[in-house]
Amino acid sequence: MSAAPLFRFFWLLGLVLPLQPLSAAAHPRNFTKEAHLMGSHFTYTVVADNDTLGWTALNAAITETHRIDQLMSFWDSTSQITQINRAAGLRPVVVDQEVYELIERTLRISALSDGAFDITFASADKIYRFDRQEHPLPPEAVRRAAVARINYRHVLLDPARRTVMLQEKGMRMNLAGVLQGYGIRRARQLLDKLGIKGGLLNGSGDILCWGRQADGSLWRVAIGDPDHPGSISSWVQVTDVAVVTAGNYEQYFTSGGKVYGHIINPATGLPATGLRSVTIICSDVELADCLDEVVFVKGPVEGLAFINRLKGVDCTLITDDNRTLVSKNMQVNYYRNSAPAAARP
Repeated sequence: MSAAPLFRFFWLLGLVLPLQPLSAAAHPRNFTKEAHLMGSHFTYTVVADNDTLGWTALNAAITETHRIDQLMSFWDSTSQITQINRAAGLRPVVVDQEVYELIERTLRISALSDGAFDITFASADKIYRFDRQEHPLPPEAVRRAAVARINYRHVLLDPARRTVMLQEKGMRMNLAGVLQGYGIRRARQLLDKLGIKGGLLNGSGDILCWGRQADGSLWRVAIGDPDHPGSISSWVQVTDVAVVTAGNYEQYFTSGGKVYGHIINPATGLPATGLRSVTIICSDVELADCLDEVVFVKGPVEGLAFINRLKGVDCTLITDDNRTLVSKNMQVNYYRNSAPAAARP
C-alpha cells in the first residue's frame, strides 16, 4: 500500500528469546531484526541453525530493501523515480532494468483493474493533508485539474532504450503502492540464495512467510481490529504465502465528520471510501501489495467481486459500517464476535 499499508500485524509467536550459545548439535532458531525502511517499521525473521548464517542473512535482507528504497523512492532526490518526475513532459529517462520491469508490471495491474491501481496518482496527492485533522475538501476545479494528470496510459515505455517518460508536464509517479511488496520480494530472493529455508518478512503489514518456524510450526499472522488499535480481529495460520493489509485509520483527514483515508481513487481524485481494512492473501507479495489498493478503490462489493475472479487470490474486508466480508475461498479464524456479518455480498 501498498502508500504504506496501515494496519499493524501482530505475530502470535511469543517473544523471541535471547540467543543461547551454540551447542555441539546446533538446532534451528528464529533470528529477528528490526529496521526503519521506506518510511515504515520493518521486522524480518529468518530460521537458521547458527548465529553466523542467521545474522548475516538478516543484515543482507535489510541492506537489499534499503537499496531498493534509495533506487525507487518518491522522496529521495537522487532516485530514478524522482528523475522521471522531474523530466515529465520533457524527455524520457534511462532507468535500471529492475526499475523498468517493476513499472511495466504496475501498468499491467492498472490495465487489469481498469485503472483502480495507478502509479500516477501522485499527480493529485498534494491537494490533501492526511494529518487526522478536519479540513474542507479541495474545490472541484482543483480536484479536476489534479485528476486530469492521472493516467497510467501516459507512462511511455521504450524497451529498446529502457526508458520511461511521463507524457505530460505536471505528472508524477509514486511506487508507494507496490514498493514495500517489491522490497520484501527481493529480500526473500536473496535469502533463498543464502540457504534460508524459512522466514517471515514484515514491512508494516506487508508480510511474506515461507517454510516453518524453528519449532516446526506454521506462521501465525493476525489482522488488527480497526476499532481497537493494538488488538486483533482475526488470524490466519499459513506458510509459503503473502498476507498484506491496508487500512485508513492512521493516514486520514476528516471533512464534515467523514473520514477520508490516504488511498486516492484515480478516476475521481477523491480518497477512496467504503472500506476500513483490506487484507489480501496470495503467493506473490508484490501482487498482493497492489491488489489491496485496487480493492480499496473499487469498494466492498465491486472489490470483492474482482478478487473472486482471480485465481489463487483471497481477501477479507472490513467495511465502513464494520461488516466483515470474505472472498469465496478465504479461511480466517476470528476472535470474539468478529466473524463475517455477510461472507459474500
